Amino acid sequence: MAVASPVATLGAGVVFGLALAAPPGPMNAVIAEESVLRGWLAGFTAGLGAMLADACFFVLALVGVVTVVREAPTLRAVMVLAGGALMLYFAVGAAASTREALAGDAATDDVVTGRGFRKAFVLALTNPYQIAFWLTVGVGLLDPGTVDVLAKTPYLEGALAGVLVVETGSALLLAGLFGGIACWIVGFPAALVAAGRRVDRLTPLVAGASAVVLAGTGVLFVADGLRGLF
Repeated sequence: MAVASPVATLGAGVVFGLALAAPPGPMNAVIAEESVLRGWLAGFTAGLGAMLADACFFVLALVGVVTVVREAPTLRAVMVLAGGALMLYFAVGAAASTREALAGDAATDDVVTGRGFRKAFVLALTNPYQIAFWLTVGVGLLDPGTVDVLAKTPYLEGALAGVLVVETGSALLLAGLFGGIACWIVGFPAALVAAGRRVDRLTPLVAGASAVVLAGTGVLFVADGLRGLF
């Protein structure tokens, strides 16, 4: 089983980064809301907030602090509960933004753009999805060894096992990971803004959907956090 070339390792890191950033969820709901209401820069800076949180988790994993969270279920439950409460709070703001979009009063100033960055950063720090990634996959990527990227591809029952084996603990793999996240936070807001310009009704629909996603996920996380505590 040959280990992939440096280029393939970098590419695998990009795939990991996109897999972390792209799935629908609360962070992309925040990015989408900022993008359609306040433009590409607001969406991009919100994405930077989420990416900065990943960088913080990376440093914490590197020095071993993430392991402490994994071994302290009460602490993790408190973090999940706090994340759920924040999502519910931001869902109220997203609903208000939807009303502004329907009325044509969405704000576009730099202060609001900075607020989106702070909102995404704080929310990402308590986002159980990102915490779970760095507790599991993220820690594994830091430890020296190898990982068979395609071994568990759905529906193929291991047919691609051994095709792409990359080194973990590699600087190239980690660079690709953050490169993939960067690609997403640049491209996703751009796609939403471009679509919004073609479809006038898209802005309030996306803002409303963001509010629903944040509220629904917030309720689930609050319930999960309370179960962990009691």
